[in-house]
Amino acid sequence: MVLLILFLIGFGLAVSGGVTIIAYMNFLPVGVSWADYFIFLAGRPESYFLPIGILLMSIVLFRYPNNL
Repeated sequence: MVLLILFLIGFGLAVSGGVTIIAYMNFLPVGVSWADYFIFLAGRPESYFLPIGILLMSIVLFRYPNNL
């Protein structure tokens, strides 16, 4: 049960971070370069939710028992 909850937390973080990164892509048509976009993302804490969520889901999937 704990693994399921951790997986769902990781999934939620990954979705939240992915949506945030995509939402910030709206700055590109305004004239922001790709380099400035990535520098901006590096300074935003919510953009780190995507890799943290993927890492958490990966840990849970590797710890899940294979004998089911």
